Amino acid sequence: MSKIRAFTMPKWGIEMTEGTIAEWMFGEGDSFKRGDLICLIETDKITNEVEAEYDATVRKILVPGGGDAEPVGALLAVFDDGSASDEEIAQFADAFVPAQGGVAEGKQKKKEGKPKEADIVGEADKPRAITIDTNRPISPEALKLAEAEGVDISGIEGSGRGGRITYQDVQQALRGPSIASPKGTAVLPEETDVFASPLARRIAAIHGIDLGSIKGTGARGRISKKDVLAKVPQGTGSAAAAFGAPFQAVPNEAKVIRFDKIRKVVAKRLTTAKQNIPHFYLRVSVRADKMLELRKTANLVLGTKASVNDYIVMAAARALAAHPDVNVQLHGEEIHSFPHADIAVAVASPKGLVTPIVRQANRMRIDQIAHRTKELIAKAGEGKLGFEEMDGGTFTVSNLGMFGIENFDAIINPPQGAILAVGGAERRAVETDDGGIEFATVISFTLSVDHRAIDGALGAQFLATFKGLIENPEQLFA
Repeated sequence: MSKIRAFTMPKWGIEMTEGTIAEWMFGEGDSFKRGDLICLIETDKITNEVEAEYDATVRKILVPGGGDAEPVGALLAVFDDGSASDEEIAQFADAFVPAQGGVAEGKQKKKEGKPKEADIVGEADKPRAITIDTNRPISPEALKLAEAEGVDISGIEGSGRGGRITYQDVQQALRGPSIASPKGTAVLPEETDVFASPLARRIAAIHGIDLGSIKGTGARGRISKKDVLAKVPQGTGSAAAAFGAPFQAVPNEAKVIRFDKIRKVVAKRLTTAKQNIPHFYLRVSVRADKMLELRKTANLVLGTKASVNDYIVMAAARALAAHPDVNVQLHGEEIHSFPHADIAVAVASPKGLVTPIVRQANRMRIDQIAHRTKELIAKAGEGKLGFEEMDGGTFTVSNLGMFGIENFDAIINPPQGAILAVGGAERRAVETDDGGIEFATVISFTLSVDHRAIDGALGAQFLATFKGLIENPEQLFA
């Protein structure tokens, strides 16, 4: 007897409600072994590698890679031992019901509670049905439009990622062939179904150009400004001869970029943090010449390439261990104080801002911190940070100094109680102990503090300890 298995959207973490299939490693009909990587699933800020828990064959993929987010518990694919018939697989998929308590189950019940069209419309009153090939990648809105208008999508070439049919593709299919207007008449937007930009229409109207005679070179055959200008006779006046063609405005059309999952989470968390956390800011300038000199020597002796940011993380971790009242998380009306510093390091990744964590940084040597931060930054760049590398953290360091920023105020990363913003190193004239003037390398730091959990005096004491460690870096090796 064949053994058919459902592969559903897994749940990682209490707050996870949905995920997105980024990529399938196997196609329908392919077999895999236990331990093989079968797909990548994006959830909030991380991309999880899903490994097979058993040997099986991929019989049907219901959610293609690069599609929309699916709720936890939703059926993604059907696996079996290779002996089931196609009918059995189809029946299994059609009869599948999400597990009780899952997000997908709630959506399924809500969907089942709605009356079907057959229940409220007479057989004679039903609109003409058209079969939509749901095996082709198509966005939900595009599918709704195609079903409502009776559009056959088999002849549509998708312009989305991986050939996915978009809402605009279906709209273009509804327009049909271009309709040419009479030669020499103004071609206005409401007078034709020709696919052209607003500026192209305006230029054509000014010069009396027939848009129907122009072949568009833009996306999906759209007529652009340059296509119309190619039909405009060049000026021969003295001004045109002396200075070339007159000034002509170019399209300034917005490129619409939808929030991806990471950007949505970052936007939501930062908005909540800024609105609900009473921030206050403490600023200090620290002389960094001794740290920079010691860094050169230590890198040679230890055979490592620790960055300035690694030393800042180390100093912050040691200062937090000395001031555990700053090394805190705030949960409702409870303050959780920790003996060891789990430092989150803000990293700008291709998928947005992420904050991987260097665990117990106060117990690490500088070479160990450097090695760990390099690992985390590399994973962030590849979009392969795991949940355990992002969860928690007692303090955050955000460094924009390498971009030439003098100083800035960072937003606290909840539930943490503080975040340290690092500016760039600058050469400044400073007063010496004997009243003279000399130049020194100075870095500006701003500590953003949650006033509900940390008072001003505590934050100031932490910064004083931190400043002492940076200006006397040999203490970091004591």
